[in-house]
Amino acid sequence: MSASRRSGATDELGPDEPERDGADLLAALLDGMDAALCAFDADGIVTHWNREAERILGWSAAEAVGRRGFSGWAVRTADADEVEARLTAAMRAPGRQVHEFALLTKDGGRILVRTQSAAVRGPDGKPAGLYCAFSEVHTQIDLERSIALSEALFEDASWGVVLVDADLRPAVVNVHAARALGSGRTTLLGRPLGELISQGVEELESALAHVLAEGAPPAPAELWVTVRLPEGDARRCWRSGFVRLASPLAEEPVPLGVGWLFQDVTEAKRTEQEAAQLRFRANQLHRAARAAAECEDPAEAATVHLDFALAGFADHALIDLVVGDEQADRGDGELTGPVRLARAAATPSGAPGPSLLVSRTTLPVRYPEGHPALQCVERTGSVRADANGRDATRTREWAEARQWPEGTVHALCAVLRSRARTLGVVTFLRGPSRTQFERADATYAESVAARIAGTLDLARVLDR
Repeated sequence: MSASRRSGATDELGPDEPERDGADLLAALLDGMDAALCAFDADGIVTHWNREAERILGWSAAEAVGRRGFSGWAVRTADADEVEARLTAAMRAPGRQVHEFALLTKDGGRILVRTQSAAVRGPDGKPAGLYCAFSEVHTQIDLERSIALSEALFEDASWGVVLVDADLRPAVVNVHAARALGSGRTTLLGRPLGELISQGVEELESALAHVLAEGAPPAPAELWVTVRLPEGDARRCWRSGFVRLASPLAEEPVPLGVGWLFQDVTEAKRTEQEAAQLRFRANQLHRAARAAAECEDPAEAATVHLDFALAGFADHALIDLVVGDEQADRGDGELTGPVRLARAAATPSGAPGPSLLVSRTTLPVRYPEGHPALQCVERTGSVRADANGRDATRTREWAEARQWPEGTVHALCAVLRSRARTLGVVTFLRGPSRTQFERADATYAESVAARIAGTLDLARVLDR
């Protein structure tokens, strides 16, 4: 039994033979189509039933062709009248009609299908039959959902979506990602990631290459990058997920690229880092106080505070004290005459180690006018200084002129005050591998300076 009903077919050659060949060709065409197809004549008798319809419902062409409608075999009795009415209406209506209803499989299951039906008209223009193409609704819905998801991701998503090709260049970029990368969606296409990201691009490209070769990682990754924006470079933390894209049309997976989804979590990460930093620094101050309490010499206790403060905060530190007691003994706490500072303690230059006390001397350090340490004493407040992007030679000269260790690019001076008197300055220094001092750093330095000032003031009292 073929996919179509043949009327009056015989094994003898005769005038009906060409017509039978046409029926064979039609049956072959219907069987080769991916869509499920069936047809009815004007009386509602099934005349054609292709292999895709057989695959979906389980009824063979031999079992389907010749039946009247779907009633009694392909639809439930309760649904039969409604389905027949829809098919009859489609036979009389112009154009294509779309309906959804449930059909029965041969094993008794129910499948919701979406049908597209259109009337077949005879030479006189009257309905001569009806063809009906149908597919499982979930297949169509899956397709529509995939399309809707794609459109939502590339238009309305609140996180960045970038499709990167096998050469690790953006092929498709959504609105959010284009905004995060500081450019238009079309201008980003095909550009190397190194043109968009100045720092962190190696880590990002390594992650993309790994996904292409090995597949997606089991968990999202947090990547810190510096993005080149029109208003200037910006440091960002992106929580990123990756999926490998492969062609669904190839027999073996052929990588098309990587889907990169990311969300900006910079503020949350900075808040976490600041909270962790505050906890660490508070713990360092507590540990320093306990260690300093074990020191018999108050001056040695001051260096203990300095050493604990340096951990994770700076590379070097100096303590300079005001020279001349008369400068610190005025009742209002203000200094009289020019400010002179003498070195009291310092961390080793060029090698790690604890802070070392310097023999007390009245010879001042030869700081030039306007030196940050002198400004700190005059203002009785913290002062920050930076090399401001000078080249290596000028940076070295900048540090040497201020009598700081070679390699210093950032400095923070905090005043040492106790009982309304200025005792000196503590200076923290950072090298090029660290960031410049921020306001939160100044607050911490002032806390350390207050503890150091207390111990040094005690040492002055004991000396007397």
